[in-house]
Amino acid sequence: MEFSLTSEQQELVNKARAFTKEWVAPNAAKYDRSGEFPKDICAEAFKLGFMNAHIPKEYGGLEEPVLNHCLVMEEIGTGCTGIGTALGSNGLSQYPVIFAGNDFQKKKFLEPMTQELMFSAYCVTEPEAGSDVSRIKTVADKVGDDYVINGVKWWITCGSVASWYFVLARVGDKATGFIVPADTPGIIRGVKEQNLGQHASNTVRVTFEDVKVPKEYRLGEEGDGFKIAMKTFDHTRPGIAAGANGITKAALNIGLTYAKGRRTFDKKLISYQGVSFKLAEMMTKLDAARYMTYLSADLFDQGKDNSREAAQAKWYAAEVAVWSAVECCQILGGYGYTNEMPAEKLLRDAKIYQIYEGASEIQKMIIVAKLMRTKEVH
Repeated sequence: MEFSLTSEQQELVNKARAFTKEWVAPNAAKYDRSGEFPKDICAEAFKLGFMNAHIPKEYGGLEEPVLNHCLVMEEIGTGCTGIGTALGSNGLSQYPVIFAGNDFQKKKFLEPMTQELMFSAYCVTEPEAGSDVSRIKTVADKVGDDYVINGVKWWITCGSVASWYFVLARVGDKATGFIVPADTPGIIRGVKEQNLGQHASNTVRVTFEDVKVPKEYRLGEEGDGFKIAMKTFDHTRPGIAAGANGITKAALNIGLTYAKGRRTFDKKLISYQGVSFKLAEMMTKLDAARYMTYLSADLFDQGKDNSREAAQAKWYAAEVAVWSAVECCQILGGYGYTNEMPAEKLLRDAKIYQIYEGASEIQKMIIVAKLMRTKEVH
């Protein structure tokens, strides 16, 4: 059992850390306040190979393992998870094509993304279908050799900057996946949502009105959509957990620096157990969340079933991130409640980890479902 990083992985971490210190952290407050999409930072990330790295080599990608992606996303998440989501979310829409696409589809939609800066988006969530994917109402009616899609997708990350979408729609009673170019007539992109946190992330509503899609853009067979969507989460949830770990690390560093420098009653703040124990718990929980994240990623990279481990990592890392952000605000006292210090941003950004890509309650349901099929835990 090996817990250390390889020299190549450590080099990747150092590269991501340097990028975060130069590009992400200094601009985090700016993009948080403006809500502007950080295309300039994404362009730099693209040049450095931090975007689309999981695309297979035969289609121009680096075919990086999920574990390497997690190492990068934790570092970037330490600087700003809103920017991290903006440059990392392509994987959510690309993996359905990697997993279920044919050679024509991969060449047409994946290969160009390794050649120039482009974005794609995962269109599954709807006003009445979030974690419960089975409740989607978007329909794809068969018309000759084509499909005509009608429906509304909500809270779509990179929805207004995407060049194409992965869309889950019903063909009769069968959930089916489609690749839909964003310039197809009938697609209406909504205004940017005013979310609590991660303001740099572009989140919009996408409406499909009589959008014609050729059968060549259907992923797999009719009815394969749910399987494709669920397999995608096994791939992406470790990376989401890694972003949450970035928030925890940032909270720990901010709290530690402040506690070491602040004096109250002629003593450094860190000398009080009420503060120092918070930091000790933060460090321990970060390590636990990290190892869960790394395990879930490594299992996927080995081709093994990681759905329980991915759910555990995503749920636990999210809980730790929110808790750590709250405790960081507490350590900073009054400063933790103002935007003069970054702690309040961490708290706003952390909350979404308990919600998107399956709420924490859904992750627990996945874990329990696995336990129900287990005779005994060893």
